[in-house]
Amino acid sequence: MKQLLLIALCAMSISAMAPQAAEAAQIKRACLASDRTAATRDRCSCIQRVANQALTRSDQKTVAKWFKDPHQAQELKMSKTARDDALWDRYRNFGQMAQAICS
Repeated sequence: MKQLLLIALCAMSISAMAPQAAEAAQIKRACLASDRTAATRDRCSCIQRVANQALTRSDQKTVAKWFKDPHQAQELKMSKTARDDALWDRYRNFGQMAQAICS
């Protein structure tokens, strides 16, 4: 009985984590889909790990879009709102960390 309960608990935990795991890899997927020659699976995985440390999920969702349309990043950088400035600061920090760790 204990074993059956443990198996059920593990299955519930895995199924509860699956959508989060797929959602959490937005930067990696965007990196791999980019046309950059340096976008290897290992490097994009490393960049995703750094993003998980430096950016919120919401930040990651926004930044992932920039791989396809870098102009969106420029627009945010030029914005004068405190919220956008804070995101840009987190993004710069993320970029510096990714460059140092994943190069």
